[in-house]
Amino acid sequence: MSLSAHLPHLPLAHRLADLAGEAIRPFFRSQLRPDDKADGSPVTLADRAAEEAMRRALAEAVPAHGIIGEEFGSERADAEWVWVLDPIDGTKAFITGKPLFTTLIGLLHRGRPVLGIIDQVVTGDRWAGVEGQPTTLRGAPVKTRECPHLQGARLSTSGPDYFTREGKEAFDRVLGQVHLRSWGGDGYQYGLVASGGLDLVIEEGLKVHDWAALCPVIAGAGGVVTDWEGKAPTIDGPGRILAAGDARCHAEAMARLAGG
Repeated sequence: MSLSAHLPHLPLAHRLADLAGEAIRPFFRSQLRPDDKADGSPVTLADRAAEEAMRRALAEAVPAHGIIGEEFGSERADAEWVWVLDPIDGTKAFITGKPLFTTLIGLLHRGRPVLGIIDQVVTGDRWAGVEGQPTTLRGAPVKTRECPHLQGARLSTSGPDYFTREGKEAFDRVLGQVHLRSWGGDGYQYGLVASGGLDLVIEEGLKVHDWAALCPVIAGAGGVVTDWEGKAPTIDGPGRILAAGDARCHAEAMARLAGG
């Protein structure tokens, strides 16, 4: 299948982001009370309303496609085309009024991410990536920053508490080498890698709805997203993600994560 075959799905992806934004916007900074899910993470009416809106649109536009959503599970997850939805990635930021949460919309083709949207409804930042095409931010092409070595790198992660003990030890080996460190941002920080504000994001324990949209966005801007061993992330993998704007910096970070 040619790379251009994924482009017809891009307008639908933008429509999904628009619908999610319409559902989310009225709840932002509204003193909305969250609920706790079984794993202790928060969820709000805004999360659920946004995913429901996207699912309705997909059922109408592409009923044969599958869906994997954070809030309402999977439908036809073995389909050729599967949409991966995270209506509010960064719910803690959302409920505290920080405009760093994002809506993540990914499209898998036979299990491989080929399209991604990272959308921040408050700021209007929207990164769109399609395999084989330049990534855009607000419709304009963007590129990652050249950063050949860790010593000059800007590193971010959602927070040090999200790592296992072993993962934190590996992360600290990279952290001790970089020029600048930053905490927080969830999916937003990956958009910043694509547009050159950050050079590295390292995380552990991510689910497919956390990373599926990120891969095409960063790849289309010239970057790299793998697991900590340099392999493509998989749905049943441990969710150890290493995203970098420069392949040389990625290689150095991967060596440090491995103990080098």
